[in-house]
Amino acid sequence: MRKIIYPVVIVFGLILLSAIPNNKKSESSIQGVWELVDRYSYDGHQVTDTIENTNGYRQIKMYSQDKVMWTRFVPLDSVEWFGYGSYYTKDSFLVETLEYGSSSMMKIIDTMRKFKFKLVIDQNSYSQITLDNEGNPMFSENYRRLE
Repeated sequence: MRKIIYPVVIVFGLILLSAIPNNKKSESSIQGVWELVDRYSYDGHQVTDTIENTNGYRQIKMYSQDKVMWTRFVPLDSVEWFGYGSYYTKDSFLVETLEYGSSSMMKIIDTMRKFKFKLVIDQNSYSQITLDNEGNPMFSENYRRLE
């Protein structure tokens, strides 16, 4: 009888454990809340300048499964900046398509709705790098994960 009970208990336990959802995000998931840390300017493939956030400047991006929303706060500027849209990642690229935004952002969205970046990401940071027509980096925004 023991020979039958032990395997049944083990199999039952494994079934229960496999039913527990895994809420951990994969290391390369962009889903979450991110804060802009700094920006880089490039010459060719070399970083030539680092622009730190100063004087209370904050930019936050939030990614859900397929939507993106961002906001920017510049204390010395009365212009509001925010945007909302959809996104996807594929082959180390991040593509954001903005649907609407603040009045200042709508002026940009009216001329260019889709933004494509090279994506470099790990568990707690990511960079979205704007490339020129030849595929060389021009500048990047560098984020750290808040949540």
